[in-house]
Amino acid sequence: MHQKLIDKAKKILTTTNLSVSEISYRLGFEYPQSFNKLFKNKTEVTPLEFRNSFN
Repeated sequence: MHQKLIDKAKKILTTTNLSVSEISYRLGFEYPQSFNKLFKNKTEVTPLEFRNSFN
């Protein structure tokens, strides 16, 4: 389940200009910090670092 969320987040991060907070809310997180923590836990980088690696 977490992996599906991470995969969806990666797609949104690389295809939109939505903020990390907006993405976390869209994925059902109440707090962006929770999303950041899960993302970093699973990928070893923050959502912002992941997005910046594509620019």
